[in-house]
Amino acid sequence: MSGRPRDPGLEQRLLSATWLLLTGQGYDAVTVARVATEANAHRSDVYRRWQTKAQLVTAALAQHLPPIPEVDTGSLYLDLRAGLDGFATAWSAPWMGGLMGLLADLGRDEEASKAFHAMAERRGRPMAKAIQRAVERGEITEPVNLHLAGDLLEGPLMHRQMITRRPITSEDLDMIALSAHRFLTKTLVAS
Repeated sequence: MSGRPRDPGLEQRLLSATWLLLTGQGYDAVTVARVATEANAHRSDVYRRWQTKAQLVTAALAQHLPPIPEVDTGSLYLDLRAGLDGFATAWSAPWMGGLMGLLADLGRDEEASKAFHAMAERRGRPMAKAIQRAVERGEITEPVNLHLAGDLLEGPLMHRQMITRRPITSEDLDMIALSAHRFLTKTLVAS
């Protein structure tokens, strides 16, 4: 059975159109119809790849979010602080205000939720590696709950963006890194 030849660039165009709408106008502006129009495609092209808007947006995030840099300074505090710069850049993006809409949709879409959490885990790997290096260097001597450590690092950034809507300052990032360092090393001062 022969049909229309498959367009190898279509998926990329759909994800790029989704990213442009998301970053330019926010989560609410992303609709299957608008994505299809922007990508010079049909709505059925979108639905063949992603069953829901949340799945589509999660795929676009996974492809387009800038990576969190992996930095090895030889110091846990400095590695945490460097990683926080990457997280802060992402959390300070104007479209992040629409993340609440995506999070609400993820609660109703198990497949999108799994993909979103997998993406978040990948983005957290540089920080997990920094913590593992600190364990190997002896900076951390007790077992570490990596999920709680991640929450301590990214939680304040989420709160600022989604609740208080105040800008994240360099001093804020210093304090977050210091607090996480103290939690992880059980010390009163950072080295």
